[in-house]
Amino acid sequence: MESEAGISSPPPSVIKEELIKKLIIGVSKFWCSLWRLTSPLYVYTSTFVGRLQDHQNEEAIFGAFSLIFWTLTLIPLAKYVLIVLSADDSGEGGTFALYSLLCRHVKFSLLPNRQPADEELSAYGPSTQLAVSSRLKKFLEKHERYRTALLIVVLCGACMVIGDGILTPAISVLSSVSGLATQVKLTEAEVNLIACGILVGLFALQRFGTHWVAFLFAPIVIIWLMSLFAIGLYNTVYWNPKIVVAMSPHYIIRFFRETGRDGWIALAGILLSITGTEAMFANLGHFTALSIRLAFAFVVYPCLVVQYMGQAAFLSKNLSSIPTSFYDSVPKTLFWPVFGIATLAAIVGSQAVITATFSIIKQCNALGCFPRVKIVHTSRHMFGQIYIPEINWILMILCLAVTVGFRDTTSIGIAYGIACITVMFISTWLMALVIVFVWQKNIPTAAAFLLLFGSIEGIYLSSSVTTVPHGGWLPLVLALIFMGIMYTWHYGTREKYNFDLHNKASLKWLLTLSPSLGIARVPGIGLIYSELTTGIPAVFSHFVTNFPAFHKVLVFVCVKSVPVPYVSPEERFLIGRLGPKSYRVYRCIVRYGYKDIQRDDSDFENQIIHSIAEFIQMEAADVSQFSSSGSPSSGGRTAVISIRSVESLIVTEQLELEVNASIQSSESSTFQSLRSVYEEENPCIRRRVRLQLPQSSAMDSCVREELTDLIQAKEAGIVYIVGNTYVKARRSSSFLKKMVIDIGYSYLDKNCRGASVALNVPHLSLIEVGMIYYV
Repeated sequence: MESEAGISSPPPSVIKEELIKKLIIGVSKFWCSLWRLTSPLYVYTSTFVGRLQDHQNEEAIFGAFSLIFWTLTLIPLAKYVLIVLSADDSGEGGTFALYSLLCRHVKFSLLPNRQPADEELSAYGPSTQLAVSSRLKKFLEKHERYRTALLIVVLCGACMVIGDGILTPAISVLSSVSGLATQVKLTEAEVNLIACGILVGLFALQRFGTHWVAFLFAPIVIIWLMSLFAIGLYNTVYWNPKIVVAMSPHYIIRFFRETGRDGWIALAGILLSITGTEAMFANLGHFTALSIRLAFAFVVYPCLVVQYMGQAAFLSKNLSSIPTSFYDSVPKTLFWPVFGIATLAAIVGSQAVITATFSIIKQCNALGCFPRVKIVHTSRHMFGQIYIPEINWILMILCLAVTVGFRDTTSIGIAYGIACITVMFISTWLMALVIVFVWQKNIPTAAAFLLLFGSIEGIYLSSSVTTVPHGGWLPLVLALIFMGIMYTWHYGTREKYNFDLHNKASLKWLLTLSPSLGIARVPGIGLIYSELTTGIPAVFSHFVTNFPAFHKVLVFVCVKSVPVPYVSPEERFLIGRLGPKSYRVYRCIVRYGYKDIQRDDSDFENQIIHSIAEFIQMEAADVSQFSSSGSPSSGGRTAVISIRSVESLIVTEQLELEVNASIQSSESSTFQSLRSVYEEENPCIRRRVRLQLPQSSAMDSCVREELTDLIQAKEAGIVYIVGNTYVKARRSSSFLKKMVIDIGYSYLDKNCRGASVALNVPHLSLIEVGMIYYV
C-alpha cells in the first residue's frame, strides 16, 4: 500500500484477509485440477457385462487389471502428464487451447480479421518455422477446406466435452447412490428417484458458484483418495496378494487369448478408468503444470492403481460380486462412511465438470462458434468461475433424461466412454500438429507420437464404436446437435462478416460527407460498433443515408477476440484515426482473449476517451509506438494505448456521485426528460466522470483544441450506434444454404442475447440501425 510519505506495509487485518482469500482459492482449485475420482465405482462392473459374462474367472480378472494398469500408465501418465501438459497456451489447456495455439502460428482461423498488430501481443510468443513445417503451413493455409475440416474436428471435441458435462453427473451420482441397494432394500425406481433429487439440487446450486462448495468439499476428496488407497491395499493383502504379478503385460496377452473378440469389445469398460484424463488437461488453467504432474504422479496415480488392484484381488475370490464390485469390496464396518464420502466426491466431481462445460461454451462464444448467452460471474476472487443459466438448465434436463432413460451405470458408462475417448483421440491429432508448428520438431517426431498414442486410443475407439446400438449412440447424437448449432452459428457469423467486408465504405466516401451535402454534425460522441477492423461499416453508411447527421466525434469500435487466453489491459486498446484531424473520426479496436471476461464495466466509455486522448498526444509527439496494421487507405496508423497510463494523460477526471440527478449538458430537453423518468423509476447512485484539461500544461495549440473538442463532446453525451441486422440468403443460393441461413442461423440469432445486451450498451444511449444482409 502506497501513501504520500512513501511505501508502508499493509495492516495485519488486510494481510489476514488476503491470506484467507488465497487459501480459499488454492484449496478450491485443488480438487478440480486432479482427476475424476469416481471411476472405481463402475469400471469392473461395466467391463464384465455382455459377452464377458461367460469369462468371469480369475484369469480374466487378472487380465482386466493388467489392462487397467497399463492404460493408466500409458495414456494419463506418459501421454498427458509427461508430454501434453507441456503444450499449454499461456497456462491454459484443453482442445480449444491447442486450437488457439495453432491459430497463432498458422492461419487456421476462417474469420479474416487477423491483424499484424495482434501478433505484437506479448502472449503471442515467437513464430519461427522450419523449412519442412513452413511448406506444410503454406499448404494448409492455402486450402480452406482443410481449415474447415480442422474447425469441425475441434468443434466435435468441444461438443463431446459438453456431452461429458451431461453424462458425468448422471453416472457419478447414480453409481454412488446405487450402493444403497446393497444395504437397504430399494427398487431401481427408488434409486433413480434419489439420484434425480441429488442432480436437481446439484444444478440448482450452480448459480451460487462452486468456489465455496469446492472449499468445503476439498478435504472430502483427500479423504476419498486415502480411502481408495487403504481399501485397495487391504483387499490386496487379505484376498489375493498374487494380483501384483498381473502388472506384467503378459497377462494382457493371456486375457485376449482367452476372451478373443469378446475381450476387445470389453475394452469399452476398461476405458472408463481413464475418463478424467482430458479434464486434467482442460483444468490446466486453474493450476500449474508442475503441481498437476506432482499431484497425479505421486498421489492420484498410486491411489487408483492400488484401488483397482484391490478390487481385482477381491473379485478373483468373489466372482458373484461383479455387479456391485466396489461396495462389496468395502469392509462392512466402513460401508456407511465410504458411501457418504463417495456421494460427496461424486457431487464435487460433477460440479467441476459442469463448470468446465460453462468454460468451454464461453470459449466457443469468444471464437464465434456459439450463440450469445448470458454469462454470470460467481466469484470476485476466483477468476474464471462463471455460470450460464440457459446452459445450466438445459444440462439438467438432459442429465435427468439420461438418468431416467438409461437407469443403470453400465449403459451410461458405454456412452460416457465414447465421449471421453473421442476427445482424447482429437487431442492426439491436434498435439501432433502442435509438435510440428509450435514446438518446431520434425515431422517424424510428430508421426511417432501420433502412431504410439493414436494407435492405442484408436483401438479403444474401435471397441467403443461397437457399443453404439447399446447406448453409445447418445454422445454421438448430442455431439451432432451441438455441432449443428455451433457450425451454423459460425457459418452465419462468417458470412455476415464477409458481407461487411465486401460492402464497407471507403475512407474517400467519408471524406466527401460535408454540410454542402446536407450532412449535419451534432454535439456528442457517437460510438459505432462493428466487427470490421478497417474501413467504414455498411451499417454506418446505411444510417447516414437515411438520417443525414452524425456526431462531432465519431469512434468506430470493434470488439474482437484474438487467439490468446488473456490480453493484458495495457495491450487491450488499439487506437487509430480515420481521415484528417479536423474530422474528429477515430477507430478503437478492443481485443479480448478467449478466456477474458468482458465485464459490465461502467468505465468502458471513459477508457475509450482516455485512450483517444493519449493517442492524440502520442500522434502529435510522433511517438514510434505506432503499429503497421493500418495504411492510408484503411484509415491511417494505429497505436496500442495502455488504459493504466493515466499518469501520462493530459486529461484529468473528477468523480461525482449523483442520485436521481439528470445531467445538465447539451442534450435535448426530450432526452433529458426521458433520462429523468428512467432515473426516478430506477433510483441508484450514478458514477459521473468529468474530464478537464490542466490550465498550466504546455502543449501544442492543435492538440489542446482537439482534446477540448473531445471533452466537450463527452459532456454533450455519448450515443452507441449498433447494427440490428437480419441475415438472409440470396435467391440464387443453394437450398442447403437457405436452410442454414434463413432457418438455422435466423432462429439462433432471434433467440439468443442481442448484440447490444452482450456489449453492455446502456439502453437509453442506444441507437439500433436495422439492415438486411443478403449473403
